[in-house]
Amino acid sequence: MTEFWKSPKYQMLSTAEISDALDFLGLPGSAHGLSRVSGTARIMGPAFTVRFAPVDHQQPGTVGDFIDDVAAGQVIVLDNGARTDCTVWGGILSQIAATKGIAGTVINGVCRDTEEAVACDYPLFSRGAFMRTGKDRVQVESINTSVSLGDVRVNAGDLVVGDRDGVVAIPANKAQQVLEHALKIHEAENAIIQRVQAGSTLKQAREKLSYHTLQRSEGTHQ
Repeated sequence: MTEFWKSPKYQMLSTAEISDALDFLGLPGSAHGLSRVSGTARIMGPAFTVRFAPVDHQQPGTVGDFIDDVAAGQVIVLDNGARTDCTVWGGILSQIAATKGIAGTVINGVCRDTEEAVACDYPLFSRGAFMRTGKDRVQVESINTSVSLGDVRVNAGDLVVGDRDGVVAIPANKAQQVLEHALKIHEAENAIIQRVQAGSTLKQAREKLSYHTLQRSEGTHQ
């Protein structure tokens, strides 16, 4: 994927606007049940994916050494099968990731040491927090393969965006199309606000800008 998404016009887009664009294009991508745990910045970057599995007691593996291979600007996407009984991310990883300039971490599961993540302002999204380690309970099964964020599939290199409303994932081959439509929604919403502030009714402003057609799936347009 080219880094076109680094343009300021795309960097300002919210997950809500992107989710609407995904709906318009008939694409999944809004990851249900994930919320921000720490970090104040909106994140946007290509996915570095890691899938975990229950530990093989004959040949146990590691939990966090993959971070050595993650580049600055990437978003780490961890699939721990939505488990909430043990973690795959803690304070050491948060501090190392912040130092390396990694964009953020998204976990289909839980995290721990959240105070350390807050202290270094590292963007972390998960299904919650729980203190029990995943060490000797889970291990890395694969890296940069397809993973799941619940009802959303994420491949290595897909564009991942996170803010206060949650997380969306955009297939790499659809990223520019999705962001272009999200930008149209963003511009229309700003124009609606300006028209209402200038004296228009909300209904008139929405109709004038055909706002409803920007969010409705292409297949349902009249």
